[in-house]
This record gives sequence, C-alpha cells and structure tokens, in this order.
Amino acid sequence: MKYGGKFNLRYDDTNPTTEEQEYVDSIRDDVRWLGADWEGREFYASDYFDQLYEWAEKLIKEGKAYVDDLPADKMAEYRGDIKGGKNSPFRDRSVEENLDLFRRMKAGEFPEGARTLRAKIDMSHPNFHLRDPIMYRIMHAKHHRTGAKWCIYPHVRLRTRRIGLDRGHHALDLHAGVRDPPPALRLVRREHRHLSPAADRVRPAQPHVHGAEQA
Repeated sequence: MKYGGKFNLRYDDTNPTTEEQEYVDSIRDDVRWLGADWEGREFYASDYFDQLYEWAEKLIKEGKAYVDDLPADKMAEYRGDIKGGKNSPFRDRSVEENLDLFRRMKAGEFPEGARTLRAKIDMSHPNFHLRDPIMYRIMHAKHHRTGAKWCIYPHVRLRTRRIGLDRGHHALDLHAGVRDPPPALRLVRREHRHLSPAADRVRPAQPHVHGAEQA
C-alpha cells in the first residue's frame, strides 16, 4: 500500500439476528476478490463482549449511563425536535439501581425491548444522535459465535463512526493495533470525548457494511 499500512478485517457482529457464518464467509471472499490480504489479522466485535460489558458497568458507576424503561415510541418523542428534547423520567436513577437493573438485564430477567442502557449525555444537544443514545438493548437471540451466552447486546450506535462509541468500543481498535485516527474521524471522536478520555487515543470502529478497514 502507498503508505505502508496494514489491512485489518473486522466484523462488527453485535446484532445476533442479522449475523450468520455465511455472511462472514461472503465478506471474506469479497475482500479477497478485491485483492486485499489481511495476513490473518481478523477480528470480531463479539470477541470483546465481556470487555464491553465491563466498560458499560464502569460508565454506570461514573454516572454516565442509566437504564431506561421508555418504549421506542416514547423515547423518540422525548428526543424532541430542533428546539431540544426532554429527559427520560428514569434518567435520575441512582447508580445502585442502574447497576442492579443492568445486571438483571444481563441475567435475562426482562423481556425483549423492556429496558435499554443509555449514555447520559445531553437531551438538548444539537446532534440528535447524542441525545442519550442507546448503548445496550435486550435481545433474546443466539449469536452465531457466542451462542446463548448473552441476551443483551451493544447497540449499533456503539459501533458506527457516524455517531461514535463509548470507551469500551474504542478499545476494539486498540486490541487490533489501530491507533492513529484519520482526520475524517477526529470530529466524531471529539463530539463524544466527554464519555472517556480514551476517545482521544484510538479510532472508532468501522460500520459493519464495510467489513474491513485499513490501519
């Protein structure tokens, strides 16, 4: 490559209902057809589910995340318009209550869609995507790599550069040896720097549809 970079192939397989081995194989074949060689550097977001969960708990303990009971339609209503949104009535739960509910979400005590974990940012932020975005949701579905181990999964908003990531998901790039963010991603990184100082050191993950990235 022109700049001597290395090519990493990574799958952001955080939605168990849309991920299958056949899609993994298809992306791999397509990338090979394009002439790319990742030299064995193949990574999966699902390899870091345990670490992501630990970081989610850390954000709760720091008062930067909360468990919300609002259904999707009400959540959209509370997100508001260009004049701003309003806080969820569950936003001010205590750290202890949030931790208890999140751990019970992980244990499978609640039905799908009953609760979500949201980042506590700003419901009047001009960027709608930063108005307390969903971080985790309940999904009672088997994952093609982790099986039935999990019933809560990181939301797509944790893994796309369009919106940004929490501290935990940034670390996926660090594990993969990707450290130097290109200029195009620096603005996104700055938008959610308040969630973690680690956001200033590593690059956000690429969208699933790309299936690959260049370091």
